[in-house]
Amino acid sequence: MSPPPPRLQFLHISQGKSWGILLLVRGVWGACGGSGLAAWEREPECAARYNVREKPEREMTTLTHRGWHAEAGRNSDKKPDSEEDAAADRDLNDHDPGDFKDIRLTLMEEVLLLGLKDKEGYTSFWNDCISSGLRGGILIELALRGRIRLEPLSIRKKRLLERKVKVLLKSDAPTGDVLLDETLRHIKAMESAETVQTWIELLTGETWNPFKLQYQLRNVRERIAKVLVEKGILTTEKQNFLLFDMTTHPVSNTTEKQRLVKKLQESMLERWVNDPHRMERRTLALLVLAHSSDVLENVFASLADDKYDVAMNRTKDLLDMDPEVEAAKARGAEMIWAVLAAFNKS
Repeated sequence: MSPPPPRLQFLHISQGKSWGILLLVRGVWGACGGSGLAAWEREPECAARYNVREKPEREMTTLTHRGWHAEAGRNSDKKPDSEEDAAADRDLNDHDPGDFKDIRLTLMEEVLLLGLKDKEGYTSFWNDCISSGLRGGILIELALRGRIRLEPLSIRKKRLLERKVKVLLKSDAPTGDVLLDETLRHIKAMESAETVQTWIELLTGETWNPFKLQYQLRNVRERIAKVLVEKGILTTEKQNFLLFDMTTHPVSNTTEKQRLVKKLQESMLERWVNDPHRMERRTLALLVLAHSSDVLENVFASLADDKYDVAMNRTKDLLDMDPEVEAAKARGAEMIWAVLAAFNKS
């Protein structure tokens, strides 16, 4: 009778992206012509005999919702420090049930997707607003995730544009988005707190102070586009423009873009509530950012003339509201109105 096979215990060791398998062999029989790990190294066919297989490389991808759910779970376990914290936590956890059936996008990714031409894969050459609009989207995204907020109102009741941006020390865990994490590091590293308008300028690189150029976020559009490529929404191509070649990102998943456009159209038509405080915060934020990034026309261009006029007039009425008044009514949406106020002033 042949001796029984040794009992094996598998320990997976992660080294970067590769996975190794350490086989710890227990037992006293040398089932493969020897004993211990050395026998397995000398006789690789013995591993096949006992069905020992190497674990395939695990592919890391941004398509999962793990980062969103994990952050929502961390925030829900902690007691909110204020009404604004509670509102931010509700916004992170309360989404339409159908949202998670689709690919989750950040506000910056949604703004860039709205601005890209589907077939050409680049934004309009005449659009000089989208860069600052994307930076404003980063600040709103961080606020909606409960990572930053405006400093509380003081006795003097500072105006929105005078209130500084503060980092909430709820968690030091990364957000799962490179641009958000980089912005958080910049805000934490700044010696003195700055306003929303100042941070948009610093992140865009629009400053005369050479010592503050270190806070600029570089290649934001390209970095966001690469994430959208990973999520299967865009592709990457090279186009020749006579004197130079340019990397473009045509839309490959038109369904996702149409879903986004339809959501904004319905918010101004079928689901119009005539009250910004009853709107879903991410939808309100996206409308503000689309307007600030000069891509709102792309949202309503496919509508019939009568519906186009209604949607544009309602959007204009919404964006013409006084940010100071509206921010005082909705504590959880202060950052959205502060970003709108910053763009209205610039």
